[in-house]
Amino acid sequence: MEYSYPIDMDWDKEEVIDIIGFFEMIEKAYEKGVERDLLLASYRRFKEIVPGKAQEKQSFRQFDESANVSCYHTVKKARESESGSIIKM
Repeated sequence: MEYSYPIDMDWDKEEVIDIIGFFEMIEKAYEKGVERDLLLASYRRFKEIVPGKAQEKQSFRQFDESANVSCYHTVKKARESESGSIIKM
């Protein structure tokens, strides 16, 4: 599906690719499931690029509205799950 990804013009090409990769992991969690450890690794990279809580919330909100998902609840479920599990929303 085609979604609108929240992109900051200050990010370099690699950062944009990593941010989109994170949001694609969220999409996969809703569509067919994603491996917990991969999702959390992608989230950690997201946090390296977007360290501020306010900007994270804003990015999550923009993507959530575009894709009809919840980034927060997906990451929360991954954190609460055991290593090696599949996250399916």
